[in-house]
Amino acid sequence: MDRSYYIFNDGKLSRKDNTITFEKSDGTKRDLPIENVRDFYIMSEMSFNTSLINLLSKYGIIAHFFNYYSFYTGSFYPREELVSGKLLINQAEHYLDSKKRMVLAKEFVKTASSNIYRNLRYYNGRGKDVSRQMIEIEALIKQVDTAENIQELMGYEGNIHKHYYSAWNTIIDREINFTKRVKRPPDNMINTLISFVNTLIYTKVLGEIYKTQLNPTISYLHQPGTRRFSLCLDIAEVFKPLIGDRLIFSLLNKNQITEKSFTEHLGYLHLKKEASQIILRELDLKLQTTIKHKTLNKTVSYQHLMRLECYKLIKHLIGEKEYEGFRIWW
Repeated sequence: MDRSYYIFNDGKLSRKDNTITFEKSDGTKRDLPIENVRDFYIMSEMSFNTSLINLLSKYGIIAHFFNYYSFYTGSFYPREELVSGKLLINQAEHYLDSKKRMVLAKEFVKTASSNIYRNLRYYNGRGKDVSRQMIEIEALIKQVDTAENIQELMGYEGNIHKHYYSAWNTIIDREINFTKRVKRPPDNMINTLISFVNTLIYTKVLGEIYKTQLNPTISYLHQPGTRRFSLCLDIAEVFKPLIGDRLIFSLLNKNQITEKSFTEHLGYLHLKKEASQIILRELDLKLQTTIKHKTLNKTVSYQHLMRLECYKLIKHLIGEKEYEGFRIWW
């Protein structure tokens, strides 16, 4: 079974036949059979050559790069092999036609908001009183369909998240003084943690899109732009509450991540190596979690749910079946 590899040590990656060799700066080596690799997460200084790049391209392996502050800087995205001119035309048409775009954009917002509401209901039923936020969010969800343009829709989405984040001080079993989402750069340890985990969800979605014929640069809720795979942002909205947010709650409530997990003199902008390793390990375990799929009537992993979301979007774009986002039902 292929898996993600996370590299935290300085060194170099090189090709040896159909094996990837990782050599640490201290000279120790590890061979990674190519068929076992899903993708790489490079979290440190790394050198490699074109021979390795050619091997990654041949096997469709993505490499994601992060800087010293654990901020995502970009991905090596191999040449697409699963291409479809017809699907690309349909994908662009659904963006250019404002009505078709709004149908998809609204569904992304409603799905994400439904999953946010389910998170709150889960914790409210376990003694965390977030009933006020639930009421506010439920009312806003009902108004989503009245939005006439993307800007108005994003306004509803922003207000839903505002109420949602106001509940985090109740959900998390410690004094976090978390009042609002700040991204560039994060202004405290919670925002740093959210940014890091959300970026990981984004890259996981990118890996699943690559295995389909979808173009990752054409999106519907988020505005397509340069230097980003904006469709990943759309689809990630569906899974951030289920995978990302629940992971953060667990890490904090189990004291796996604390103030000591961050570099204090850098304003808590920097996750220490050990903390990043914990997060990535727990995320992989989360992605391996399985559920009995209601439609397919078989067991699938959270990771595979992302691929299925891509397939559902394709069916919508080709007119086979209207897209309905994945909603938490438990």
